[in-house]
Amino acid sequence: MHDRTGGTTAGRLGVWHIVQMNLGFFGLQFSFGLQQANMGPIYGYLGADEATLPLLWLAGPVTGLLVQPIVGALSDRTVSRWGRRTPYFLIGAILCSLGLLGMPYSRTLWMAASLLWILDAANNVTMEPYRAYVGDRLDARQRPLGFLMQSAFTGLAQTLAYLSPSLLVALGMSRDAVDANGIPDITRIAFLIGAALSLGTILWSVWRVPELPLDPAAVAAMRRRPLSAATALADIAVAIREMPLAMRRLGIAMFCQWYAMFAYWQFIAHGLAASLYHTADPASAGFRQAALDVGLLGGFYNFVAFVAAFALVPFTRRAGPKIVHAACVAFAGVAMLAIPFCADRWTLLLPMLGIGFGWASLMGNPYVMLTDSIPAERNGVYMGIFNMFIVVPMMIESVTMPLLYRSLLGGDPRHVIMLAGGLMIAAAIATLAVRGPRHAAA
Repeated sequence: MHDRTGGTTAGRLGVWHIVQMNLGFFGLQFSFGLQQANMGPIYGYLGADEATLPLLWLAGPVTGLLVQPIVGALSDRTVSRWGRRTPYFLIGAILCSLGLLGMPYSRTLWMAASLLWILDAANNVTMEPYRAYVGDRLDARQRPLGFLMQSAFTGLAQTLAYLSPSLLVALGMSRDAVDANGIPDITRIAFLIGAALSLGTILWSVWRVPELPLDPAAVAAMRRRPLSAATALADIAVAIREMPLAMRRLGIAMFCQWYAMFAYWQFIAHGLAASLYHTADPASAGFRQAALDVGLLGGFYNFVAFVAAFALVPFTRRAGPKIVHAACVAFAGVAMLAIPFCADRWTLLLPMLGIGFGWASLMGNPYVMLTDSIPAERNGVYMGIFNMFIVVPMMIESVTMPLLYRSLLGGDPRHVIMLAGGLMIAAAIATLAVRGPRHAAA
């Protein structure tokens, strides 16, 4: 039986419909891209000390740890006229837009950090139900395309998010025009654009490719056990006890790669300011130029990720996601190790190729491995639990990096980037050690 999108109840969709169902991921990832590119500089403009930066980024991992498993479990059992996952998309998108609207008007560090908590909570409400929706909607052979399409939209959205301040400068806005709090006007406009995209793209996806209706037997079973926080927590506990072995074995790789990425995002602007402009002063023109460079380079590696996500689909189908992911993450690790030794922005484009391939794989292939190993009726709760493999490393990094920054890393942000590179290579080795069922679409 066909729905109005052209799909069938068996989960088969045309490529154009897979594009549309993932368009909401574009808005979601534009928001994340704005955070990655701009929160470090915003905290610097508001007077944050470098060593305390990781603590100010705690909002993301803590809200992810608390929100995503519960929301994922709730979405598995939600019965509404709009579907299981859609209510969470819409609530999250509205809250995310409000957070983006407020962020560039922050007057103090505590205000910016508080808004980041709201923004990250909203993104987390949306994220894992969205991934579960893709798992629900597509059959095993189409899942590599579905999840790597999300990776492609991640690359495209974050390309534009990173580049948006530089594009505004190219259109005639001043790089040095700032408000009374030191936050550039171009940053404020970029966040306003992100607020519109966050809500608009989610609305388009849920309108064009709605969820498939549950069969009456499934609805009856869900209603026999009323939806509540208690049932969600019970579902999480059962799912953890029954976690598939392949999912457990991904834990070490996930720890290394997400500790590394979080450290990279926090310190790349300060690292480039030190290596290219020999400054650590956030009020200097060199630091503002480094922040723009982060946008340009981040835009480039995300564009590479956009292209690479499509290129990786046939390789993932043939070789399996494990081999492809290990190779891409190792490439990213070598690239990060090279960054402090690059003499100018143009030389830095070479390591951005490696980070782009790593980012494309990181946002797609682990989810292909996961979805093939978990029961379909638990997609939501397992996607939420899998997010713990992301946010726990981020929390550990946020707590440990202030202790390591001066004592072990010499107070040099470039050493943080090199540590991240070593951890990415360790993640590649750990990925090769994962044993699980060969991908069904191979």
